[in-house]
Amino acid sequence: MKQLLSPTLLLLILFLLCTTTYGQSLAPAAAPSGATTTSGQSSPPASSPSGPTDIDVILGKAGKFTTFIGLLKSTQMDSQINSELQKKSNPGFTIFAPTDSAFADLKTGTLNSYTDEQKAALTKFHVLHSFLTISQFQTVSNPLHTEAAANTEEFPLNVIGNGTQVNITTGLVNTTVDSTVYSDGQLAVYEISQVLLAQGILRPQAPAPAPLPAKPKKATPLNSHAPSTSTTVSVDSSGATGTLHYAPLVVSIGVAVVAALPLCI
Repeated sequence: MKQLLSPTLLLLILFLLCTTTYGQSLAPAAAPSGATTTSGQSSPPASSPSGPTDIDVILGKAGKFTTFIGLLKSTQMDSQINSELQKKSNPGFTIFAPTDSAFADLKTGTLNSYTDEQKAALTKFHVLHSFLTISQFQTVSNPLHTEAAANTEEFPLNVIGNGTQVNITTGLVNTTVDSTVYSDGQLAVYEISQVLLAQGILRPQAPAPAPLPAKPKKATPLNSHAPSTSTTVSVDSSGATGTLHYAPLVVSIGVAVVAALPLCI
């Protein structure tokens, strides 16, 4: 009896094991849960790193360009740069970004003393409308044209590359590129430790010309309606001429009267 039960018991156990394993394989797998926070709730998925290039975001991630970001926003240069980068055909941009420490090294109150036009010129002087790599600075033609103005006499920017070192001079400031903040083939951002200044930024803006005063109406002469002297003289001379014309006749009549008086007596 024991020999008959043992094989039967073994088969039954094996059948139960197979049934349990098969049932588990048919059960749907549980979805993986998201990362949880200390509160036990699932955190939202991380945003995709891909997307439109945004100069403010790039500088913001670096964490030391707050003042320069403020200038880009106040002058709307950030919107202009981002908009141009979305176009299929564009030469790209190269930006020399001064750190917050660079702005702190300026004379106290410098930025606050600038007009809106000077702030715009200062910001644009740090932007080139072309993409340049570190190696390309060795062959560029100086002075470079910035977004500040086409006039390189007022806004001279000379950039000279020597291997991995890049020297920058404006006639007022000499500095170097400290590091590459960002580069993607269209936009290159380089960190610099000094704010780039130029004569075109520091020179006070010429005030707008004052409007010309209205021309006074021409005064009418007081004797404009009076007869002119020449007219009076002309009239008088005319009268004198008439008198002289009749003088001989008057004399003749007078002589005839005198001659006739004895006859009448």
